[in-house]
Amino acid sequence: MSIFEFLKRSGIVFHDKKLISQAFVHTSYMNEHPHGLHDNERLEFMGDAVLQLYSSTKLFAFDPPLSEGEMSTRRSNLVCEEALAKVGREFHLNDYLLLGTGEEKNGGRNKDSIIADMFEAFIGAVYIDTDIQNVWKLLDLLMDRHIKEATVSIVDYKTRLQEYVQSDSARTIVYETLHSSGPSNNPVFEVAVKVDGLVYGVGKGSSKKEAQKNAAKDALAKVASIQQ
Repeated sequence: MSIFEFLKRSGIVFHDKKLISQAFVHTSYMNEHPHGLHDNERLEFMGDAVLQLYSSTKLFAFDPPLSEGEMSTRRSNLVCEEALAKVGREFHLNDYLLLGTGEEKNGGRNKDSIIADMFEAFIGAVYIDTDIQNVWKLLDLLMDRHIKEATVSIVDYKTRLQEYVQSDSARTIVYETLHSSGPSNNPVFEVAVKVDGLVYGVGKGSSKKEAQKNAAKDALAKVASIQQ
């Protein structure tokens, strides 16, 4: 299935196929094919702005209302490199990437940075090609589950652990990736949280961020049991 078939099946309007295709052209491809195409960097700039507006609008509409700080934190989580790459893989958008031979061999098709940039460029291209209502429809399709997840109250275990550890000293906290396994589109990370070099907790997750959160949660549970 091509990107255009994906858009048609999703009910998303498009007009300029060349512009949409440009969103998937990585700079490494341009180095080997310098004529006739442009890379996706300018579209990425536009897509970033659209995603900021989209996520801000969705978060502003939450009921009960979120504070400015909560909106900022959750927006950062929604549009960060890791989150956008996750959405890109979920809908197999990285299958449409045009990469240079070297970048392809180096696993560029599954790199968070490349997929996130491509995702932003894709959104930018659809916005420029059509209008805000159409790109909103596309983003609702791609990010609906992630927006709903953002409505759930998230316990910030990392912040709580940081506050506990530094309540009476200036000890340092370090998160160390112990192991990763599984395919690139469904990885499992194992992370240890260390305080002054000592392991306080270990956690697993489908991303390093999730594994770090679970490691902090494990550390807090152990601390609580010791204090009881």
